[in-house]
Amino acid sequence: MGFFVSVTLEDVRKVSRLARLRFDRVEEERLVADLNRMLDYAAALEKLNTTDVAPTSHVLPVSNVFREDTPVASLSQAEALSNAPSSGYGHFRVPKVIE
Repeated sequence: MGFFVSVTLEDVRKVSRLARLRFDRVEEERLVADLNRMLDYAAALEKLNTTDVAPTSHVLPVSNVFREDTPVASLSQAEALSNAPSSGYGHFRVPKVIE
């Protein structure tokens, strides 16, 4: 495929300006180097032969352990509110957080 290109100092400056970020010269140069290393790594991965590798979503075998969805008895309103520090009108009462 070969669609990877290298990042230039001008690219970093343009994107940082669009993102309203400020970097000094040393940080800009470090970003150029870091981004180019990432692109080099992606280009190296692109060269790997993956024709016999099955697609996976996890590196380890994972299986779901869902239980049957069966209705069961739940707490009554009085039981649910019995340990509440404050309740009223059948609801939990909490301190006001928005003015």
